[in-house]
Formats: sequence, C-alpha cells, structure tokens
Amino acid sequence: MEVCGLRNKVALITGGSSGLGRETAIAFAKAGAKVVIADVDAHGGEETAKRIADQGSDVLFVKADVSKSNHVEQLIRQVVKTYGRLDCAHNNAGIEGELAKTGDCSEDNWNNVIETNLKSAWLCLKFEIRQMVQQASGVIVNTSSVYGLVGSERGLPAYVASKHGIIGLTKTAALEYACLGIRVNAVCPGAIDTPFRDRLVEKNHEKNLECSQRYPIGRIGRPDEVANAVVWLCSEAASYITGSVLTIDGGLTAK
Repeated sequence: MEVCGLRNKVALITGGSSGLGRETAIAFAKAGAKVVIADVDAHGGEETAKRIADQGSDVLFVKADVSKSNHVEQLIRQVVKTYGRLDCAHNNAGIEGELAKTGDCSEDNWNNVIETNLKSAWLCLKFEIRQMVQQASGVIVNTSSVYGLVGSERGLPAYVASKHGIIGLTKTAALEYACLGIRVNAVCPGAIDTPFRDRLVEKNHEKNLECSQRYPIGRIGRPDEVANAVVWLCSEAASYITGSVLTIDGGLTAK
C-alpha cells in the first residue's frame, strides 16, 4: 500500500542489512519510494536490496561505515548523484556493545558504542540536513530506544547513554531546521523480534518469556510495527510532527 506522499520519494536507511533497518527499507519500497540502503555488512545489505528489487522497486545498496565522516559524506553524494535528491532518512545504524555494568565498562566498548550509535546519528544528520536545506524539504527519523527514556540495570551504560543522546540530538535538530522545511523525529522501540534482540537474550526461551511478560500488551514487537511508524512519520500524514519521540513499546514505559 502506498503511503501518503511517498511515491517516487528517495529514502535512505542506515543499518539496513537486517532487523529494523531491513524491514523499514522494505516498507519504504512498498510505499512507492526509491530506496538506498547503507551498512558495513555488504552481504546483508545486498540481501535486503535483492528482496526489494525482486518486488520491482528501485533500490541501491552502498557499503558505508556511518561512524566515519568521509563515508557519510560520500554516501549522501552517491544518493544525490543516483537519484537527484534525498527526501527521507532513517538513521538506524547501531550496536548494543558488551554487557558490563558502568564500573566494569571498558573504554574501548564505550567509545565503540558511542561512535556507532550516537556519533553516526550526528554525522548522518549533518550531511543529510545539508542536502535537505538545498531542497528546502526533507524528513529524518532517528532510532533511539526505550533505553533512551529510562535507565537499565542490565549492564548497557554506553548503549543507554547513546540512545538518550539521540533524543537530545533529534529535538535540537528539529528546532534548528523546522523553519527550513525539514522535520526530525525519533522512534523508541521496546523489545522487537530482531537479531539485535536475539543477541541480548541469547535465544533463551526463559528469557524470551520473561521479556514478553514485562510488556503490558503481552508480547514483544514485530519489526514491521516499527517500520510502519517510521514510514508514517516520513509521510505527508505526519506533516505537522517534528521534534517528537514516538514510543513503540507495547505499553512498557506507561507503567
């Protein structure tokens, strides 16, 4: 089904090799958009692109490490060179890092998580916004987390800090560029059935059950439930929404 105003728009999704990124790329394609997927994982990125191409949609995969400025700058140049513009961006690349409490978190782990999650979001915003300012239009959605809203006792201090930072960055960019026709929002998913989550719970049935029971809705989320929200935020149906943080967590943080 085509979502309002997205036919032939150009959408960039980072971290599109699997999980939420892959599902969002597919959702944008179904909405009629031309899709660009960026990831360091070439195998997964090419697989996502193949799935979209097999549906008859226009798609491009670009291998890029979005924690590096020159990679992001080149990525945006390639998007514009190929399609002429950039209308939508989902800054989704991220890692969970090592499980270690604050006092045991290594400096290397801290730096790796902050660079991959928070620095990459800032770099993507930086170069996406420059292009969108030239167009006087564009929509960006950043992936935060419920751990961008609350703390965690699970040993993820760098991850939690990075996701809180993404929310602050989102709100700041939204205020800075609202008058220039650019909207910036964030989504905060709870537990979603993705490889990312599988690594955290180690595919343990008891941990899965315990996690599901924490959510008032009685289950963990599906990737398409987040993807559909991202696509909606980028559509004309959400044209008056900027600087917002959409929580997609089955009621977890409502308690």
